[in-house]
Amino acid sequence: MNMRYICLISVLLGMIGTGCQEKNPENTQPNILFILVDDLGYHDLGVTGSAFYETPNIDRLASRSFRFTKGYSSSQVCSPARACIMTGKFTASHGITDWIGAKTGEDWHSSAPHTKLLPPEYKHDLSDEVTLGEAFKEAGYQTFFAGKWHLGDTEDQWPENRGFDYNIGGWTVGSPLGGYFAPFDNPRLKDYPKGENLSGILANETVEFLKMERDKPFFAMLSFYAVHGPIQSTEEKWAKYRNKAESIGVADYGYEMERRLPIRVVQDNPVYAGLVEQMDDAVGIVMNHLEQLGLAENTIVVFTSDHGGVASGDGFATSNLPLRGGKGYQWEGGLRVPYFIHIPESSDSSHEINQAVSGHDFFPTLLDYAGYQVPQSLELDGESLRPLMEGNQFAERPLYWHYPHYGNQGGDPSSVLLLGEWKLIHYWEDNHMELYNLETDPQERKNLADIEKQKAEELQNQLFEWLNQKNIESPKLVDNFNTELSKNHFVRMSTERKQQLEEERIEMFSVDFEPNKDWWGSKSTKD
Repeated sequence: MNMRYICLISVLLGMIGTGCQEKNPENTQPNILFILVDDLGYHDLGVTGSAFYETPNIDRLASRSFRFTKGYSSSQVCSPARACIMTGKFTASHGITDWIGAKTGEDWHSSAPHTKLLPPEYKHDLSDEVTLGEAFKEAGYQTFFAGKWHLGDTEDQWPENRGFDYNIGGWTVGSPLGGYFAPFDNPRLKDYPKGENLSGILANETVEFLKMERDKPFFAMLSFYAVHGPIQSTEEKWAKYRNKAESIGVADYGYEMERRLPIRVVQDNPVYAGLVEQMDDAVGIVMNHLEQLGLAENTIVVFTSDHGGVASGDGFATSNLPLRGGKGYQWEGGLRVPYFIHIPESSDSSHEINQAVSGHDFFPTLLDYAGYQVPQSLELDGESLRPLMEGNQFAERPLYWHYPHYGNQGGDPSSVLLLGEWKLIHYWEDNHMELYNLETDPQERKNLADIEKQKAEELQNQLFEWLNQKNIESPKLVDNFNTELSKNHFVRMSTERKQQLEEERIEMFSVDFEPNKDWWGSKSTKD
């Protein structure tokens, strides 16, 4: 028998043995809708400070939710972050430390000879782990998944075989291969009329699930492919945001140089803005139907992103300023995310919670609200946030990140510890540290490692004690590394590549800008 199933049976038997089959005292269980957006930055919403993107539906949800202002992803890239949500564990615990498909070792270095390290191997699926879908099925829920999965290369690791009764669109690949307009190149999506938008389709399929008659509560996960690349929208939405950018005033430049790549410093991409709005429209479809179907009063709604917005690489789509970095980076722009939890009746208005929480906290939190005690045998790293939302104290605890890889977006192999206002980053290339006080320096511009030496050493010891407990894989130095390659790469990025990006940015404001003949399907007929 497959080892994962042996482990799963053991855990579920343990759940029965610990009495977690009992429902909550009111003998009712809430429905749960989990909305996960791909690559959405902390400041990509109106409610979190964007003056350019328009997200009225998400803003309305946030206005009736607990808003965690220090909400973090558990990783700066997608597969590890999603695995943390699905398991309630840190990346170093479940072993998926990079996006599934990323190169390692010599394979990585052959395509990026300008880097000093060989990234280590990592797990490529959630075998031997209990997923959120499997836990909710055991809790008596009907389960549904729509959208991006990216948590296993083989079909036995896709949603329908990992705890979800329904799977619409979830499979191996983490990006929409056919783009955001039908037809799609996805074996878990049926044929849709040519030109139909992917975010809207996933929303409508979720609504069809909500309409089903059922004798049990539901756990529905709407996991958008948006706003991941390719960056696509309709001509109408592009025109709207092009005009808006011009009315605000187009900045003289849109990029600055980070350590390895240019990074976007303004939110003015009219195509990305349209992609964000299409996703927001889809959220509105689902939220409106929750109310129309009479389900809203008994449905908990979670809204979050898997990590920070793409400011470098992968489309250079948005800016996360004033947070530093973005997707793939070890700084706050890569790790901070929108993090909202709507609890019916408890959050008819917005409540801000300023304690640091992370993606792996969703697993114990949602099962807590479902009335089920998570067995100790699962060894979760996350904690239920219910006490915080009920006004109780929550003990300060460390949060950890382990990413021994290079981000395609310019991030470094690193491990991170966050404790209170202090954030320590350990860099694997040369073992140097960065120490930031996020209360006084949220932009992470003043490295205090040489000033607060005692604090830096204390946190470094704590970080490495944890890493050693987890038996982590660390990167290895390249033999006979040529430093000139790294210098030459930086020069090319800071000159040729940066200039190319600026030209592409300005081109999008041209009145006759046309990415292709049918504007990604918006002009296509339904034949």
